[in-house]
Amino acid sequence: MDFGGLPERLAHVRSEIARRQAVGGWTHAVTIVAVTKGFGPEAVSAAVVAGVPDIGESRLQEALEKMPAFAGREVRWHLIGHLQRNKAKFVPGRFALVHSLDSLELTRELDRRAAAAGAPVPVLLQVNVAGEAQKSGCDPAAAPGLAKQIVGCEALQLEGLMAMAPFTDDTAVQRRTFRALRELRDGLQEEGLCLPTLSMGMSGDYGTAVEEGATVIRLGTVLFGPRTA
Repeated sequence: MDFGGLPERLAHVRSEIARRQAVGGWTHAVTIVAVTKGFGPEAVSAAVVAGVPDIGESRLQEALEKMPAFAGREVRWHLIGHLQRNKAKFVPGRFALVHSLDSLELTRELDRRAAAAGAPVPVLLQVNVAGEAQKSGCDPAAAPGLAKQIVGCEALQLEGLMAMAPFTDDTAVQRRTFRALRELRDGLQEEGLCLPTLSMGMSGDYGTAVEEGATVIRLGTVLFGPRTA
């Protein structure tokens, strides 16, 4: 697959980030995570060459298959999809950030595995702000308690929150979701937690997420084009 258009697409995304941050009144850096699910290792190479070392994978197995080819290179791997408890043992030492911690059971298992490996794991708490049954993430009402449980773990480092908006072109719905996550994060910070990271926004809605204060956006098709079946 040809990724020759990636630098131009990336330049457009960065221009759009700057424009949307100006709209929202933000000045912080926004990290682009290039989501290479379904694209193969050549997409990872293209992203790194283009200046995007943060690589996101939704499926743990796919990430594990790609990683060996990039050993020793400046690649920061992000696990952005749901993590099953029985796969937690594969995470420590491999991922720069896990975006999808969403339950106390998974928290305890990942903490146990990370402590045993001597490799602390930076994590985000995924919150199902929109309340969609088909999406992962903890209930917003449970988020404060779970966040405090994660902070108390020996080998997990809670860096912030993650959410996905409903799949819709309605920017008002997108905005409500992202704003709710930011307000939840701000409330937790008022209680003394340091949570600088807001991972929110994908190819179809990252502009709205940036306006609402996203610090990390997860982009696949807007960078690499449509996935083949």
